[in-house]
Amino acid sequence: MILFGASGHAKVILDIINSGTGDTVDYILDDNSEIFDLAGFQIDHAVDRNILQTHNTIVAIGDNKIRKNICSKYNIKLHHALIHKTATVSKAATVSKGAVVMAGAIINHSAKIGENSIINSNAIIEHDVSIAKFAHISPGAIVTGAVNIGEGSHIGAGASIIPGVRIGKWVTIGAGAVILKDVPDYAVVVGSPGRIIKYNKN
Repeated sequence: MILFGASGHAKVILDIINSGTGDTVDYILDDNSEIFDLAGFQIDHAVDRNILQTHNTIVAIGDNKIRKNICSKYNIKLHHALIHKTATVSKAATVSKGAVVMAGAIINHSAKIGENSIINSNAIIEHDVSIAKFAHISPGAIVTGAVNIGEGSHIGAGASIIPGVRIGKWVTIGAGAVILKDVPDYAVVVGSPGRIIKYNKN
């Protein structure tokens, strides 16, 4: 498989693989010519569109918009989801291609994780949660039952979302926020209880 990206997020993905997933990294590429190696891998800076369309790839970049742009630009063939061996994932949950689930995360019954999403360390995804593609659930965040999270949204570290809430697309929820009601598209929400302080640009 290929890792596209050679920054901090790629390091954690290598940890997932090293936990015993059975996957093998063939090489890592990054268009930043100032990055030369990562964990013993030499970085390839030549982005070959044909290789990305024919070889299983994980986009190892934490920024949701950049991850989406890379996938769109190169029409990447996605690798199956990478799940750390210490994560707990219900057999009745669905984790889509290109997603990564990090150490200690919990994903419960009937949860659905979209393509290229990140479920970070010790995050909890409860039953019947739906998370759209390119979302990022940060370390220690708690997403309770039947929550719906839209494309590209970022739930900050330690945030909590009560049951049944709908989070729009490309929303930013601040670290430690407590979300008690629905959040519209592009909103930036902070505090407990959460309040909208501005809107992200489309």
